[in-house]
Amino acid sequence: MCFLSFMQPKSKISASRKLSLKILLLQRAMEDLEQEKVARDEEKVRYLGDKLPPLQLSGMTLDDLQKLCKQLHAKIDVVDEERYDCEAKVIKNGKDIHELKLKVQDLGGKFKKPALRKVRVSAEEMMKALLGSKHKGTMDLRANLKSVKKEEIKQKEVPAEVGDWRKNVEAMSGMEGRKKMFDATGGGQ
Repeated sequence: MCFLSFMQPKSKISASRKLSLKILLLQRAMEDLEQEKVARDEEKVRYLGDKLPPLQLSGMTLDDLQKLCKQLHAKIDVVDEERYDCEAKVIKNGKDIHELKLKVQDLGGKFKKPALRKVRVSAEEMMKALLGSKHKGTMDLRANLKSVKKEEIKQKEVPAEVGDWRKNVEAMSGMEGRKKMFDATGGGQ
């Protein structure tokens, strides 16, 4: 027991003193936030005062009022373009921040992708894995296939006698042999 108390340094500030310091820090932070809010509001009023001087419409003719409206429309267009540019920058920066967050997560390396293996799974097992207990009955994929009848291919008549090839060559040589071949294929009709 004495050994443990020797290893842990005692806090030099009491708990009540810590609490009072935290309260003071929070009060100071609240005051700073209020001052920042007031400063922002004053800056906004000053900026609008510079950009939008008060309008004096008394004693203006119709032509002067039309010119003033055209000037105001031109200023509105400029401000609208600036607003659009700012929005586009904000959207682009948001996308960049999101991509960088994903890269940081990837570089963190907390998740390792396992090496994939080839696994043979039957259709039945796959349906059980996907549907779980909802899977009922067997699934015969071949039963649903369309049956196709193959037509018998007519084969050429093969001579029943297979003799010496030299006799066959001698018989087919010359004009008589060509005539026999021509007659055998049915070209003579």
